Amino acid sequence: MQQHKVRVWDLPTRLFHWLLAATTVALVATAKVGGNAMQWHLWLGHVMLALLLFRLVWGLVGGRWARFSSFLHSPAQLWRYLRGRSDEPVVGHSPLGALSVFALLGALLAQVASGLLSDDEIAFAGPLARFVSGDTVGLATWFHSDVGQYLLIALVALHLLAIAFYVLVRRHALVRPMLHGDKLVSQPTAASRDDAATRAGAAVLAALSSALAWWVSGLGSV
Repeated sequence: MQQHKVRVWDLPTRLFHWLLAATTVALVATAKVGGNAMQWHLWLGHVMLALLLFRLVWGLVGGRWARFSSFLHSPAQLWRYLRGRSDEPVVGHSPLGALSVFALLGALLAQVASGLLSDDEIAFAGPLARFVSGDTVGLATWFHSDVGQYLLIALVALHLLAIAFYVLVRRHALVRPMLHGDKLVSQPTAASRDDAATRAGAAVLAALSSALAWWVSGLGSV
């Protein structure tokens, strides 16, 4: 069967993916180490905020297969996929992969938001903690330290197990396309735009996202 090479993941999406993975690992590590590492945890939390702000907008205006609309699947599509009865070609995220992406993004957003509102009453207070009630701060602190981090770790573990299953058992190439952007598909498929103009726009969006995250970080000292 003839296969066609298609640019699926544009460069901004690939950079976001690997930066997100590295930042997540670093955040978990610094949280576990504690002590002086918590200052790094705070800085990395703002990096994560910038990354998530970028992805939320890029999910609307980015490359074709990076847009949320390209992997919004109906319950019926998910059910057919789980039963192995779907004949729809998988180019970007599969129905199951899409669930994983949305779950991870949701967990990361919840963890960042709760971190911004947390206060350990020792050495750390999120920049937004002073704007809400003590009860809200207490709830956010509890979620961030006792629920959110373990939920995130569990989702990451499931994500990695799913990748291993598809790579080792199903023989699907998932990692290489996220490195170089191209994927072999069984039929001609529209590619993601990934040219100089697209990358320049992504750079502007990344700068704006970083500026907003930096502004949020300074609210606690105003």
